[in-house]
Amino acid sequence: MPGGAIAVLGGGSWGTALAMQLARNGQQCLLWARSKEQVAAMQAQGENARFLPAIPFPEGLQVTADFEQAVRRSKRLILAVPSHAFGDVVRRLQPLLSDQPGVAWACKGFEPGTGRLLHEVARDVLGPEPGLAAVTGPSFAREVALNLPTAVTIAGTDEAWATDLAGALHGQQFRAYTSTDMIGAELGGAVKNVLAVATGICDGMALGDNARAALITRGLAELMRLGVALGARPETLMGLAGMGDLVLTCTGDLSRNRRLGLALGKGQDVTTAVREIGQVVEGVGTASEVQRLAEKYQVSMPLCTQVHGIIHLGWNPVEGLRRLLAREQKAELEDRPGEA
Repeated sequence: MPGGAIAVLGGGSWGTALAMQLARNGQQCLLWARSKEQVAAMQAQGENARFLPAIPFPEGLQVTADFEQAVRRSKRLILAVPSHAFGDVVRRLQPLLSDQPGVAWACKGFEPGTGRLLHEVARDVLGPEPGLAAVTGPSFAREVALNLPTAVTIAGTDEAWATDLAGALHGQQFRAYTSTDMIGAELGGAVKNVLAVATGICDGMALGDNARAALITRGLAELMRLGVALGARPETLMGLAGMGDLVLTCTGDLSRNRRLGLALGKGQDVTTAVREIGQVVEGVGTASEVQRLAEKYQVSMPLCTQVHGIIHLGWNPVEGLRRLLAREQKAELEDRPGEA
């Protein structure tokens, strides 16, 4: 297995949490953050006070604002940047690669404006040589940083690379499983953000536990239909990368997407809600890309369509609920791939 130093590119909450997990496992880990001021503060305080306050870094974790140094000093790379910045970071990374066996990422989303999954973007930029892997599954950054029990899936194009990365992350409190289904793993991690906004809206409107359970279940059905259209394996979408991440993000109060939905359900506007959350809310951009894919593949996704309309077209959440409830009666389990 490759071994060697590992760099996490992205100093937000998730990148920091992954770097902490690697360092706890005895890995030589370098965390890169874009802001020199943030890096100086992390070096002085021994924690990421902006995103993960009051959680000290484990021994051995290094932090830098020098992108080229982080890449050239490391044998293995994990990108942990917002999905809308993924393509730019991969393009910046490409000329610096030398003998790295692969590139991994912990971002969950699509390429803005195209709906392409991130492994498609990475392959287009990096070519056929390096292995690609996505780290996904039900994993709140703060709980990982606190070393609470967590399980993730690492889906890769190269089995040896995915296994090496899983070995680097796997620990007593952190289980890392491997998969070869990149489409299913990435799709589950992205679409669940839109469905978490929908669930948050439901809870913000105080519609009750029955409604929440129904929404999550029907949301999973939408994810499965889109997965069939794109070529994902159904078992992937029923596992950690699909149902596991969906349940966590729809029900956990640490979820930014759920918190956005809660605010919208209580009548707050999107701009104000996102500003008050103070971090990137992936479901905002992802809603547009899911809608794009649903239309392209002619897959009916009524919940995701309502979220897209509420966020980007100014639809009223109450009217959105009325439209959903007014849909005709049908059998639950007789859906064909394009039906709802």
